[in-house]
Amino acid sequence: MEGILNRGSERLLEGARNKDVGFGWFDLPDSPPERLFETVEWLRGFDSVVQIGIGGSALGNRMISSALCHPFYNELTRKERGGPRFYIADNADPEGTSAILDMIDPTRTAYVVASKSGSTAETMANFLVFLDSLAGSGVKSPGGNVLVVTDKEKGSLRSFAEETGCRSFQVPSTVGGRYSVLSPVGLLSAGAQGVDINSLLLGASAMKSSLSKKKGISGDPAMVMAASAIHHFRKGRNIITFMPYSGNLDSFSEWFCQLWAESLGKNGWGSTPLKAIGATDQHSQLQLFAEGPDDKLFLFIVPTSRRDLLMPAPSWSSLDDLSYLEGKGLGSMLDLEALSTAAALVKKCRPVLWLEIPVLDAFHLGAMVFFFEYVTAVTGLALDADPFDQPGVEQGKRYTYGLMGRSGFESDAAEAREHFSSILGISACL
Repeated sequence: MEGILNRGSERLLEGARNKDVGFGWFDLPDSPPERLFETVEWLRGFDSVVQIGIGGSALGNRMISSALCHPFYNELTRKERGGPRFYIADNADPEGTSAILDMIDPTRTAYVVASKSGSTAETMANFLVFLDSLAGSGVKSPGGNVLVVTDKEKGSLRSFAEETGCRSFQVPSTVGGRYSVLSPVGLLSAGAQGVDINSLLLGASAMKSSLSKKKGISGDPAMVMAASAIHHFRKGRNIITFMPYSGNLDSFSEWFCQLWAESLGKNGWGSTPLKAIGATDQHSQLQLFAEGPDDKLFLFIVPTSRRDLLMPAPSWSSLDDLSYLEGKGLGSMLDLEALSTAAALVKKCRPVLWLEIPVLDAFHLGAMVFFFEYVTAVTGLALDADPFDQPGVEQGKRYTYGLMGRSGFESDAAEAREHFSSILGISACL
């Protein structure tokens, strides 16, 4: 095991040194783009910022916002939140997009549209809707409201930026979408909300420096996780349950799920990521975890320092049996629930990994982002799988282009209809 993991680590470092395609994320912590902070200040002058993207161009943005901003950020006053309201238009769902339109003044909104290819169907569909809303509000040129993040040279968004003169940033050609959160794709919206993006990058850089110096499995948490994932997959545990004990890491779990699934689901190998939030999912999934199929590896993430909220003494005699809670904190209770759940799983001989972070702030979030990107890449490279491509996703994109009538994809549309016709349908009256 140690041999194949060292091989994966060596391949990662070599690819990063050579600036190979897919390895560009390795240098993002140490190379923030020019005009980044200037553009963040421009975004902060608007009433609202809408991130238009999907997959890696949305999950990372939601992850940072959820982890570091107030859970009800948009409901705070402008003075309280210190920045514009923030919305994400990712899915091509008319209900979601219409709801955002209901909440914003198009003329006082900045639109950050992110797509590496510049042609992602869902992103471009939403973009057209917001552009139309902007025009309908009397804005003759969208250049003053739109910021494009896309390929340096090609794609519809790059052409749009050149035509309108709107602000633009590039997604480095060597960085894939799910590894792009520490590029302008994720940093711009984070900075607009007041997140300390300098600290975010410093944390990632510190983690990069630490992991780059380690050799072998011993004392290296990244290698421990990679080794555990490979070992337990071979033992038939092909699900990795990602269980943070912090509500602020809910969206981090979603970001991790894409990173892990899309990077490692190759050549018949795949450890399916499953999101579970402590303590919420103790009351919905734990029964399955403890007494269902032994097909899961569990990863707990626990902040060792967090805000606490002390519980008062019961004020009604009917609640006297709750007196054991008096003077104890909600945060402390959550810590003990993490310990209890892990212990209960170990009692059932379920494999558990335990990851502690000192505190959930920008520095440590940046470190976690780099850590999980590193683990994912090393695992794939150790298994001779390319952790930076996604051929299974591309086929679905081609079918969508064809079915939506995009020129050059007619045969894909016909093929999609042929395959769909073989699906067994279930009809029901609701």
